[in-house]
Amino acid sequence: MKRVITYGTFDLLHYGHINLLKRAKALGDYLVVAISTDEFNWEKKQKKTYFTYEQRKQLVEAIRYVDLVIPEENWEQKRSDVHKYDIDTFAIGDDWKGKFDFLKEEGVDVEYLARTPEISTTQIKKDLNKK
Repeated sequence: MKRVITYGTFDLLHYGHINLLKRAKALGDYLVVAISTDEFNWEKKQKKTYFTYEQRKQLVEAIRYVDLVIPEENWEQKRSDVHKYDIDTFAIGDDWKGKFDFLKEEGVDVEYLARTPEISTTQIKKDLNKK
């Protein structure tokens, strides 16, 4: 079984997220999704989410492409996660291109997936603030 992992905040879930998860799942048989916790988002990313971690986890767990949801609590856990969950492929949006190439040293394929260009949570928030 080929196992894939991806990471994200997944706030204000939209079709761009679904596209990313669908393409990540297509890279293997089992998809692990690490969702940033509220504390990690606020303290390390300076992001305030609309939905709590538990709410975002519940939404992502309902997506048919997702097999397991885990918390992302820090930047460094990616290296240990690939071993803990026996991961073959690390997949993430191409806006992170090159940032996670170090995982290749852990024997993991690293795939940067094209984002859905016309949609992002940041853009949704900006558009809502204009109204």
